[in-house]
Amino acid sequence: MSDIPENLKYTRDHEWIAETGDGTAAVGITDHAQEALGDLVFVELPEMHRDVETGDVCAVVESVKAASDVYSPVAGNISEVNLALDDSPELVNADPYGEGWLFRLTPASPADLEELLDAQAYQRVLAEMDE
Repeated sequence: MSDIPENLKYTRDHEWIAETGDGTAAVGITDHAQEALGDLVFVELPEMHRDVETGDVCAVVESVKAASDVYSPVAGNISEVNLALDDSPELVNADPYGEGWLFRLTPASPADLEELLDAQAYQRVLAEMDE
């Protein structure tokens, strides 16, 4: 498994979120999640300008093994989706923390990001799963 980026926040459901500096935050699935799913063949992206609450299912990633829901890490409004995934869902496998982002949202309360797991806490979640 690759290193867990220190500059991101994480959920126990294996989503990551990163402030982008323009009032929005990018969301994707972690390296652990994409590895567990295997080769992605389809990504169902959320509807633009949709309001979501923390924990809402807002995207689906499908692999040859399974389909998995993607949950919103925080409440907000979907401001952008990664259209490159329509033609290249494998970007999530190749670069889960970069080109494989799923969507951007404008958080309802930026302070909500502070409630999420930091890299060390997420690493502990993964370690607990291995026990």
